[in-house]
Amino acid sequence: MSCNRSQPRNVNKNGVYIKNENGKYSLYRNGEPFFVKGASGFTNLKQLNEAGGNTIRVWDTLNLGSILDSAQAHHLAVIAGLPMPQSESIDDFYKTPKASAHVRTIAGIVNRFKHHPALLSWCVGNELAFPYKPKYNQFYTIFNAVVDMIHQDDPQHPVTTTIMSFQKKNIINIKLRTNIDFISFNIFGSIQTLNEDLQKFNWFWDGPFLITEWGIEGPWIADNQNAWGAYIENTSTKKAEQYLSIYEKYMPVNNSRFLGSMVFYWGQKQELTPTWFSMFDENGSETEAVQVMHYIWTGQKASKKAPVLKYMLVDGKGARDNILFKPGITINSKVYLEDPDTTGLTFKWEIFAEDWFKPNGVFNQKKPKEIKNLIIGQSGPDLKFKVPATEGPYRLLVYVYDQKGSFATSNTPFYVLKNP
Repeated sequence: MSCNRSQPRNVNKNGVYIKNENGKYSLYRNGEPFFVKGASGFTNLKQLNEAGGNTIRVWDTLNLGSILDSAQAHHLAVIAGLPMPQSESIDDFYKTPKASAHVRTIAGIVNRFKHHPALLSWCVGNELAFPYKPKYNQFYTIFNAVVDMIHQDDPQHPVTTTIMSFQKKNIINIKLRTNIDFISFNIFGSIQTLNEDLQKFNWFWDGPFLITEWGIEGPWIADNQNAWGAYIENTSTKKAEQYLSIYEKYMPVNNSRFLGSMVFYWGQKQELTPTWFSMFDENGSETEAVQVMHYIWTGQKASKKAPVLKYMLVDGKGARDNILFKPGITINSKVYLEDPDTTGLTFKWEIFAEDWFKPNGVFNQKKPKEIKNLIIGQSGPDLKFKVPATEGPYRLLVYVYDQKGSFATSNTPFYVLKNP
């Protein structure tokens, strides 16, 4: 089997397929070349279209019908995720009747939505491992049963799977032991070596690829922690600079096998904090990162500009200063903007206990509850608050909103000790 399909399988001109033209791979949709300018997420679709994006990616089939309809209404294509348990679940899933039932369930989903005009591609599994050992043969049997079913029942849409970063072991097994149409990468910090990795491994795998997740580095880098292990998050302004720098320096835009990319995360999600990856807030206001993506996708600067936030000081200290407070004392905080004129800006402050719960290496996706009644007074960028009475780690977060639907964020961790 091979993942290097370069010619369509009985696809009509209104279908989606990958074509190899003199070594240049292109995705075709409705008879025209289609380069993915996308985002991982399923909300704020109007803003995605207005920013020049053309594709969204979802990880599962929850509400897939309404998501496809909404995407179509906003002239967007959809890469639909078909969940698969990790290959390590060999004994409690892949070697049990549950696996065959799962294939039948997926077949029902594929046949239900295969004619939807917004559908671009199917993605079987997310960040699966593709092991060498023979004991995983049944995983490949079930995985290929899904892929082959899609090829048979829906030849109008190609099939992919996502892997974490550029891992040769996974790529080798995907090429040799599966029949997908292209490989997709979820890639963050390791995008810095992607061009080199692609070139060095071209002798073995030279098929088409898509980047389904890219963006700022996540809260998993050890040198971004303070003394008690709290992760230091950049301001939204700094993150916007990083999105642009990453794309311009490392995105493999000149690679003949590159089908496009999808930025992460187009929406609001809790991952350590409610703002780390979020390009929007819960009400649809946008960060500067959205405006950066508008520039990347269109070559034109967005018509609006989010507030430019330089940094925050809490009791005169920054996030990396290992801030310790006694319970109950009063503290002053200030957020500094590039433009000192704060007329028309609204400042929203929150204090919450740090989220330390990380089972199986996964951050809790439930936003921590804001601790009320700690704010004593605020005036524009200045805040006075009372330190929580209970010992432990906390975080102070600020949202700075303008009147045009944009906002900026910053946050600072601190620790409460009776005798610091």
